[in-house]
Amino acid sequence: MEESARILRGSGHRLELCRTASAGHATELARAAVAAGADLILVAGGDGTINEAMNGMVGSSVPLGVLPGGTASVLAMEIGLGKNMRRAAAHLGELVPARIAVGLLEAPPLERRHFLLMAGAGLDAAVVCNIRADVKRRLGKGAYWLAGLSMVGKSLPQLEVRANGATVRTGFALVSRVRNYGGDLSIARTACLLEDRFEVVTFAGESSLPYLKYMTGVVLGLLPGMKGVRIQQADRVELDAPAGRRLAIQLDGEYAGHLPVTLTIVPDALTLLVPAKFLASR
Repeated sequence: MEESARILRGSGHRLELCRTASAGHATELARAAVAAGADLILVAGGDGTINEAMNGMVGSSVPLGVLPGGTASVLAMEIGLGKNMRRAAAHLGELVPARIAVGLLEAPPLERRHFLLMAGAGLDAAVVCNIRADVKRRLGKGAYWLAGLSMVGKSLPQLEVRANGATVRTGFALVSRVRNYGGDLSIARTACLLEDRFEVVTFAGESSLPYLKYMTGVVLGLLPGMKGVRIQQADRVELDAPAGRRLAIQLDGEYAGHLPVTLTIVPDALTLLVPAKFLASR
């Protein structure tokens, strides 16, 4: 981070460095920066830290920029920024603002929370919850694969997904704003940050074994049309758990509570700095 700060100062930027001290602190810092009249908020970190910061920025006109530094860096990979923090700092001046929608999670009586990338319930939320912080630091993305493999052979509780007037039972639901998943895979292949919609992908099966087939389809790009996979677009999605079960949900790769929840699109919510070629490619 210090090297990136040196690069930015060398390019003429005036910086105030603020380090997070605990969970949720990035939201407080970003909200205070907006109130103080900041011209730009740069987040150096992973998707979870970016999620916290943007929750303090939604509805404002202050741009959000990213200096990637996380395990998967889904957002940075999605927009074509790459994972090199120093390179991102050096090319900050080439980025352009894009006004985008974000997702909103509501689960009364809990506080509402926005998300930028995706919400997941079922299998992937269980994987997120099963990852130990020390293993994640040591293995990086390998920690997710290890946690996922630990689920093989287990039965999966079936949650309900309601969207577009229909209900689907599934062991894994992904409600996504991005194509990128985990940094180098693609599940929601037509999702787009520049459009006001979710791509909703659900997978059939109470056993975890069919998910080995689904993952093969993801890796090979064969997921659309695969038996047991349903893909649809929506701007409102309800996720509910079976009676008596506590099923987790993850937002942007971090645990965010339990079902039931409602997810909706919030248009014109955030200004994000992106490479010009990202806009041109859409």
